Amino acid sequence: MTEAEALDAVKIGIVSISDRASSGVYEDRGLPALKAWLGSALKNPLEFEARLIADEQAAISQTLIELVDAGCALVLTTGGTGPARRDVTPEATLAVAHREMPGFGEQMRQISLAFVPTAILSRQVAVIRASSLIINLPGQPKAIAETLEGLKNADGTQRVNGIFAAVPYCIDLIGGPYLETHDQVCKAFRPKNAQRPARG
Repeated sequence: MTEAEALDAVKIGIVSISDRASSGVYEDRGLPALKAWLGSALKNPLEFEARLIADEQAAISQTLIELVDAGCALVLTTGGTGPARRDVTPEATLAVAHREMPGFGEQMRQISLAFVPTAILSRQVAVIRASSLIINLPGQPKAIAETLEGLKNADGTQRVNGIFAAVPYCIDLIGGPYLETHDQVCKAFRPKNAQRPARG
């Protein structure tokens, strides 16, 4: 059995929320950015369930429910988290939550504040529904990567942890697959008693 075959397969839902991109006014960049980052960060075989939808609260909530019901261990959204009237992603996410995970939103804003003072306007949330983790991410591809990966010093050491370092262990705790990361992109943190032996 090869290392890839020994890894748990993972189904991930990715949702880009934008009135203009979903209506074809401009090309969506959120879904490609999410796929690219996850593909570079995770060793597991990945199956993506991708959705491009408008900023409609009921439709967002329904999409999240469908992705969880389809077996997605992780669902990442991008877009619709600001204070504008059409930004309803956090409300739609909280509406389907069984439990909130406020630490994710706190850390996302902390990371973004290193770049822009308007990071405090972000309303991203993370929740658990059944055995799935749902996280709202920023709308810009660069901000998506920074939020997930964190900030590094010039010598490559970690300056601020990205949120994804905590995602694999969270998914362990809620009964999902065992996610393994490429350390050079994002080193997953688990307590020693939760770590599987290294493969290969």
